[in-house]
Amino acid sequence: MRAKAAGICISFLMGAGLCLAQEVQQTTSQYAAKLTQPDYSQTYCSGFVTDQKVPDEMRLISGEQSNYKITFARGDYVYLNRGMNQGVREGDRFTVVRPVSDSVEVPWFKWQDKLMKAMGTAYSDLGQVRVVKVHPNVSIAEINFSCAYMQRGDIIRPFAERAFPPFKEAGPFDHFAPISGKPVAMVVAAKDFAQTTGTNDTIYVNLGTNQGVKVGDYFRIFRYQGTRASLLDIDKDTQYKMFGFGATPQIYKWNDLPREILGEGIVLNVSHNSATVLITYSTSEIFSGDYVEVE
Repeated sequence: MRAKAAGICISFLMGAGLCLAQEVQQTTSQYAAKLTQPDYSQTYCSGFVTDQKVPDEMRLISGEQSNYKITFARGDYVYLNRGMNQGVREGDRFTVVRPVSDSVEVPWFKWQDKLMKAMGTAYSDLGQVRVVKVHPNVSIAEINFSCAYMQRGDIIRPFAERAFPPFKEAGPFDHFAPISGKPVAMVVAAKDFAQTTGTNDTIYVNLGTNQGVKVGDYFRIFRYQGTRASLLDIDKDTQYKMFGFGATPQIYKWNDLPREILGEGIVLNVSHNSATVLITYSTSEIFSGDYVEVE
């Protein structure tokens, strides 16, 4: 009898779990279907790369509970090194950024260091603050939006609205898209210098306003077989042979075979020689060293 009751309970639990999973999946699908543009965090936490000097005279210098706090986040009060004598007023909004570099000093592909230098300096978006109290030479601000932790020395910049470019109309992904004939570049780095990226991740490519790129443009992301610029392709000639697993009757070069379409993304931010791209769709992992073309 107890075994029968236990079986009934398990059936109920499994049924409830299945219903819950179906509801979550349906809710997620509905949410994804309703998205018509990048959300606030995707837009204002995307970071950027620029070859222009970012003014850094205004800094976050400390905050409340600084005797033991080494980082600050949303809801904390922080101190800025500018006050009413420098034109700061209560209610002013600022963004907080920090120059960043890859702590792993090993390039992911052959030209990464050279391309990154040509693009400029990478900056991380840390969040936003609003001034609540002004002193002659110091201001108190509340962190009202946070992307990551803030710390002493972070750069404070006047808040600037960013565009929310609309996503293109939903449709089937063209896995075998022909070459567009438009400018081609590379995925030079990813946000936080991540090694692998995919849907909803952010990457930085070496095309910008100098090459006609603008916010809202779409990039197609792709890869060639057999290229040896990336650390991923350690073994030579894998595009036509693999030890112990067969070989083709003839030798193929990387440009003899169809390219692999990996995904696409929309431009969120652009500077002279770089663009910040949100990956909107991916079929597999995307790495620094993969290629992009303007759609």
